[in-house]
Amino acid sequence: MKHPLYQFEYCPRCGAKAFVERNAKAKVCQQCGFVYYFNPSAAVACFIRDDSNRLLFVRRGRDPGKGTLDTPGGFVDMFESGEEAAQREVMEETGLELQSVEYLFSVPNIYPYKGFEVHTLDLFFECHVEDITKAVAQDDAAEICILKLKELNPDLFGLPSVKKAIALYKEFRKEEKFEELEDEAD
Repeated sequence: MKHPLYQFEYCPRCGAKAFVERNAKAKVCQQCGFVYYFNPSAAVACFIRDDSNRLLFVRRGRDPGKGTLDTPGGFVDMFESGEEAAQREVMEETGLELQSVEYLFSVPNIYPYKGFEVHTLDLFFECHVEDITKAVAQDDAAEICILKLKELNPDLFGLPSVKKAIALYKEFRKEEKFEELEDEAD
């Protein structure tokens, strides 16, 4: 396995090409002594549910995974909480204002970005809106897709962490008899 900082050759502090592995998660500059610990970037991903227990997903308009389904979300900005990032990302991608945001679980991921590997910690939330049919695909979302829990299939989703999250979410919701609520809404 490659060191997570294998793409970094130069010290970010002094610029020397003396940046070498210190351990499995850090590099050290042999010239100035600067030690850089590699930590994942935070990202959010949202399972959006409405009053009729329908779930909203988006079709990715860009790589990675262009054309596959995804949960609305993205990277957390500096000085922003995960919940604030979820609100912002959902608004940017769907135009929806969330009524509630509840943390579910996290999944580590490597997000390929233009030939660069971004290690992320994807924070998954369940979010509620009154009616998801008001959503409009915006930003990097090519299309809005509305599904029921029983229609979820990890193979429809392109990103590895989201595939894993789909299975976790279905299991999470199964325990709460979510499918029974779906049947009542039909």
